[in-house]
Amino acid sequence: MKSLTFVDIKRKCQATDKTITARLIILSTIEMCPSGETHVDRIFTVLEHDIVSGQLAMGSKLGEELLASRFGVSRGPLREALRRLEGRGLVIRTAHAGVRVVALSRKALLELYEIRELLEGLAARLAARNMSEEEVASLRALLDEDLNSGLRSDAYPLVFGDADFHYRIAEGSKSVRLKQLLCGDLYSLIRLCRFKTAHVPGQMQSFRDHMRIIEAIEDRDEALAEFLMSRHISAARARFLTTPFNEASDAVDSLKEAGFA
Repeated sequence: MKSLTFVDIKRKCQATDKTITARLIILSTIEMCPSGETHVDRIFTVLEHDIVSGQLAMGSKLGEELLASRFGVSRGPLREALRRLEGRGLVIRTAHAGVRVVALSRKALLELYEIRELLEGLAARLAARNMSEEEVASLRALLDEDLNSGLRSDAYPLVFGDADFHYRIAEGSKSVRLKQLLCGDLYSLIRLCRFKTAHVPGQMQSFRDHMRIIEAIEDRDEALAEFLMSRHISAARARFLTTPFNEASDAVDSLKEAGFA
């Protein structure tokens, strides 16, 4: 699957900075879903993005009839896509209320940052040990592309998959379990956290952190790579604490209740 880059998205946003901020997350179904994907893949990809970006607010009800009409499919593939979203912890299903977007509390999201701090720190340590020279060079080229694309200092690139620095680090760890967690099970929730803080001022510090992490990986300094990544996630957690957060009355307090037993 070809990943969207921040530059690809930004080119579609010809407006003021405030309008750009709003429109960065508005992607068409065609752009997000390359040819060859199944109906289930297409529905999952679009709904996942709508949820993590906030276009579908926490607690929103997902009516099957309306969604089936939106995507032009029967309820079979729609229900399978909803099951995938449930597996990612993005939706919950109740006996009488149907399916709705999970309403995570601030406490639950802070718990996710703490998990990330440990797991992504370990991933960076293993990446320093296991990434090939070609993979490290590709990682640096990815960061250079972001820095040279005219990004403002208050915007974090809202990308995913192979265009995502953190995703590449997890892959570079060569740990099957870590990759499953960071690039699969938890990845949607991780992206949700990023959307919450993507436009908090001072994001250039994140790019400087990324550069130092790459340098540690290039030097094969496992301990430093782990320390820098853990500190980087801790700083993201601190930014989240400064971000306004409207918590629903029925917000879920733990990741276990959100589907991660």
